[in-house]
Amino acid sequence: MTTAVSTAPQRTDPTGVPAATPGGRRRRPATTILVTGILAVVAIYFLVPVYWVVVAASKTTDDLFGTNGFWFGNSFALFDNLAAVLTYGNGVFIRWFANSVLYAGVGGLIATYLAAAGGYALAKYQFRGRNLIFGLVLGGVLVPGTATALPLFLLFSQLGLANTYWSVLIPSLVSPFGFFLCRIYADATVDTSLVEAARIDGAGELRIFHTLGLRIMTPALVTVFLFQIVGIWNNYFLPLVMLSDQDLYPITLGLNNWNSQTDRLPEFYELTTGGVLLSVIPLAVAMIVLQRFWRGGLTEGAVKA
Repeated sequence: MTTAVSTAPQRTDPTGVPAATPGGRRRRPATTILVTGILAVVAIYFLVPVYWVVVAASKTTDDLFGTNGFWFGNSFALFDNLAAVLTYGNGVFIRWFANSVLYAGVGGLIATYLAAAGGYALAKYQFRGRNLIFGLVLGGVLVPGTATALPLFLLFSQLGLANTYWSVLIPSLVSPFGFFLCRIYADATVDTSLVEAARIDGAGELRIFHTLGLRIMTPALVTVFLFQIVGIWNNYFLPLVMLSDQDLYPITLGLNNWNSQTDRLPEFYELTTGGVLLSVIPLAVAMIVLQRFWRGGLTEGAVKA
């Protein structure tokens, strides 16, 4: 008995795309247009402020208030403004920039590692109180950072850590959201059979976590790292409470200090807009460099049934 196999060509639309996928329905043109329109509006919403910053950073103070805000001024002063930003106050902006890199880079890396370790442990190990710990972490996600800034300041003042790098770094090392995300992702992607196979091969728990768990959890780790970098880089209230030494300021606090002087010294408008433009560049670079790990890690760790 033989089974006849159909050799009829698959129906396609005028563009050569199959009219329908097996077991699925063809996407309606109206749906495609609607989704594309929504994505375009969202893209404009996020890109317009960046465009305005670029335009504003290229203007003198007179052009900033005397010309159209969404178009370039009479003179292109972008490079002069950026040079003024980097040289003002013996290069204090470079010091602020380095402080922000320190806070965001070190804080983001350690917070991501701790979140991955905690999330992996809650997902792959069975022990008493596991659900209670997870519930406490969920409660931490609901607490805004501004609510803990003042208690942290009082605690660090008693420990002698206020107005130091540690006063901003230590609170940045904990990410309840990252802990929550890593726990959910590890539970869904790190297959127990892979962990057991590694144990049978003689691998220790730390080696399994570092060589197997972290690799499979790459998309979640990149997400946590980016969220943590952006959060620390844009953090304003915590450094404002903790720091009084201008040399320890991050970019956010330094730019606000410049902006507060624009009323009596209008040239600070040029410094502020130029500094804002420079402060956006590291976040854009981090997004462009790390986004490939989302694509590359989505299929890692898949287990064939």
